[in-house]
Amino acid sequence: MKKKKLIFCLSLVSVILLTTGCGKEIEVKNGSKVAVSINDAKFTATEFYNEIKKENISKLIDMIDKDFLNKKYKNSKEENEAIKKQIDQIKQSYGTDENTYKSVLLQYFGVDNEKDLEEKLRLEYKRTEAVKDYIKKNIRDKEIEEYYEDKIYGDMKASHILITVDVKENASEEEKQKAETKAKEKAEKVIKELNNGKKFADLAKKYSEDKANSSNGGDLGYFKYDDMVEEFSKATKELKIKEFTKEPVKTEFGYHIILKTGEKDKPKLKTVKKDIKEKLQEEKLSNDSGLYYETLLEIRKENKIKWNDDVLKKAYNEYMENLITNARSSSNMQ
Repeated sequence: MKKKKLIFCLSLVSVILLTTGCGKEIEVKNGSKVAVSINDAKFTATEFYNEIKKENISKLIDMIDKDFLNKKYKNSKEENEAIKKQIDQIKQSYGTDENTYKSVLLQYFGVDNEKDLEEKLRLEYKRTEAVKDYIKKNIRDKEIEEYYEDKIYGDMKASHILITVDVKENASEEEKQKAETKAKEKAEKVIKELNNGKKFADLAKKYSEDKANSSNGGDLGYFKYDDMVEEFSKATKELKIKEFTKEPVKTEFGYHIILKTGEKDKPKLKTVKKDIKEKLQEEKLSNDSGLYYETLLEIRKENKIKWNDDVLKKAYNEYMENLITNARSSSNMQ
């Protein structure tokens, strides 16, 4: 395999490796010659190179990642669709005026044309794929087994009656509270009617504001625990078959009255192991915003990146430390 060379175009000079007493450093051949002068000031190519290599470490990292990621992750249909969707969203957000579009690309993405934008988005897509794969590869069997015991259930079947909170976007806090109270009281009224012997399906048709399912008595069919929001699935799990919730269950959609109508046996571990690894990977990245960058550090180590310039190595370590710190700080502020 041919080795790639980094070429900094300073009057077409080449790059050589020098070892000094203070550590390794790449210098520009003939770098002591003046590259540009103004009045009495003279600037050599080496001085310029030493400045740009510290300030532009991210561009070097992009070059490194492209080299090994493009070999491992070939462009796929899923990737092409994801990139197209991102570019379309950018255009929709900022309009199609050419000058505005170019300004947005430069300001937010550091590129001045769509081809370079696509290349940048592809690199980020492949980085994300590599991070996910690395995390999944390093998930321990014990983690999988614990997740299986604690969070894997058989598919459940339920019907529900949904009472939504009718409130306008610009409503005051007092108006929001009144709407919440009204919705909850209506849900409690429905539960009283159930306690008095009314049929669940009839009340769903009469009261439920989930129009997609109210006509069939609120029947949701079978669903996995993770298919529904946590509050809904947890309440359903705790019910016995043919039992309904005695208190309204609040979710982001409103207040629910839930009737459990069925539950399947828990699936075998081997049939859900792949899904569990996917869930654990998602949880790890979601719970630690700095993990993404820490994983990239490990991936590059696995690919045996060798630094022949101590200044570049130091700049790289500082750059990655800043990314990790900033990611975690931003997450803590939210």
